[in-house]
Amino acid sequence: MATQYEFEHPKKAFGWAARDTSGVLSPFNFSRREPSEKDVALKILYCGICHSDLHKMKNEWGTINYPFVPGHEIVGIVTEVGNKVRKFKVGDKVDELPLDAAAPLLCAGITVYSPLRYFGLDKPGLHVGVVGLGGLGHMAVKFAKAFGTKVTVISTSPSKEKEAIKNLGADSFLISRDKDQMKAAMGTLDGIIDTVSADHPLLPLIGLLKSHGKLVMVGAPEKASRASSISFTCREKDNSWKFNWRDKGDSRND
Repeated sequence: MATQYEFEHPKKAFGWAARDTSGVLSPFNFSRREPSEKDVALKILYCGICHSDLHKMKNEWGTINYPFVPGHEIVGIVTEVGNKVRKFKVGDKVDELPLDAAAPLLCAGITVYSPLRYFGLDKPGLHVGVVGLGGLGHMAVKFAKAFGTKVTVISTSPSKEKEAIKNLGADSFLISRDKDQMKAAMGTLDGIIDTVSADHPLLPLIGLLKSHGKLVMVGAPEKASRASSISFTCREKDNSWKFNWRDKGDSRND
């Protein structure tokens, strides 16, 4: 005999779930409710992997109840619509771009595109730094170049220089552990998009900024980073910089 939960959630579903802080994924069968009058159901065809998924799989932010099925950069085909839905119909694509390429744009893409626009780092001729060349970083480079800015990639990995300059079109490359390189670049950047999701020092990055330059952190490290206020007041940096910045209209909490 069906339980009350099974009666209210009759649709069978399958996913890969983390069941503890090891972050190991294993097959997971579960059930969902029927779509309501304003719902759109879809078959997920592609899903990007966001670093916030990795944080959550290991409960590094302390907010997860297991089992947990990660993934939110999703695209697919509409399979059902509620009777009050007007903008979508069965068979529609959720995104009109090529689906395999579109999925990462739905988180990594907007996470770097929005602050570039919001903080005015989208003007031709500006000099923008991008810290880290992972999923967020490579998109930040491509967007910043498309806006017509000069782009410097800042990384701990010398091996990524070829990818940054030849493959993605960055103008220059800094090894953040090279004190001479960092010193030579001090005061040259109008803004920095910091995409690193691990704990890392901020003061060397702040030193790269011009007066009133902007440091925007989008990488969401496990622990909040700290910087002394003296680093702003002595260098007259714009202290409107943000931790884990999201557009004010973005309701995501991941």
